[in-house]
Amino acid sequence: MGGAAVTEAEKAEIWERRSQGESMSSIARHLGRGLETVRRCVLLNGGVRPRPRTRSRCELTGVEREEISRGLAAQHSCHAIARRIQRAPSSISREVARNGGRVGYRAAEAEQATLRRSRRPKASKLALCPRLRAEVEGRLSLRWSPQQISAFLKVEYAQDPDMQISPHPALRA
Repeated sequence: MGGAAVTEAEKAEIWERRSQGESMSSIARHLGRGLETVRRCVLLNGGVRPRPRTRSRCELTGVEREEISRGLAAQHSCHAIARRIQRAPSSISREVARNGGRVGYRAAEAEQATLRRSRRPKASKLALCPRLRAEVEGRLSLRWSPQQISAFLKVEYAQDPDMQISPHPALRA
């Protein structure tokens, strides 16, 4: 049951084609994927393109993780690796410990694990509330701006906070 996971490149293609007004079935055909796969990708984000992930300056980069991996393979200490990449030894030690230890550390796997752990566990409001999503999609199809939709919902559903959202840059066409 279930096929291969949707890759980041495929997700980007889905959102790009949706922004150009292409139907989900057309996108699915183009990608060689099932319609339900494309639909699930879109609905998991409430029908709104997610913001691109940005990396904090404090977070290790993929290049730094590769350097850690090389240092561990060369039997260097965490202190020596830290000096080479100009990071705190404790950061290197924690990174290695949480990603397989000195023997099992792999840079690519550590990078993927970090991305998985950093994902926001809470689903978007549009994904959780089909009624709200329907209202927003309906207004967007009428070419309302996110600000207009937000203002309308605040008035129309003044007593129902579940039916209110703030205008989000990802909603802008």
